[in-house]
Formats: sequence, C-alpha cells, structure tokens
Amino acid sequence: MNRFFLLCASLILLACSTPASQFGVYQQSDGTIGVHSPKDAKESEAQEAALAECKKLGKRTVSLIDSRKTVNDRFPMTYNYLCR
Repeated sequence: MNRFFLLCASLILLACSTPASQFGVYQQSDGTIGVHSPKDAKESEAQEAALAECKKLGKRTVSLIDSRKTVNDRFPMTYNYLCR
C-alpha cells in the first residue's frame, strides 16, 4: 500500500513539472550550455535540462553563469551554465 502512495506522489510531481522537450538546450562555442526556458518553467527545471546535457558530455555538475530575460514570448528566460 505504501508503494502505491509513493507511485501516486511521484506521478503527481512529474505531471507538475515542465517536460524537458519544451526547453531549448544547446552547447555554445565556448563550451557552456545555454537553456531557453519556457514561460511556466522554474530555474531548477532549466538547471536539470542543462545537467542532462552536461552528463552527455561526461560531466557531473552544472554551475549557473548568468541568466537574462529575452524578448521572445515563448522562451522569456535564457540561462547559461558551466559543466564541471
């Protein structure tokens, strides 16, 4: 019965988060990772998207370098991360 409640709680949390496919994640020429974040996303979700990209490169952590607002309605925030 406890497993059922744990499963339900996990599904609810997943349903509330922004899907990774809605983030624009890219590697820049200087080796940093840029993340274009959709409207309703939290900074922590953008960090998770950057971490997934860093793990593809064999790195284990990310550090926020900077963030800025954009004029793009679909992606109003851009974050830049350094893989470590």
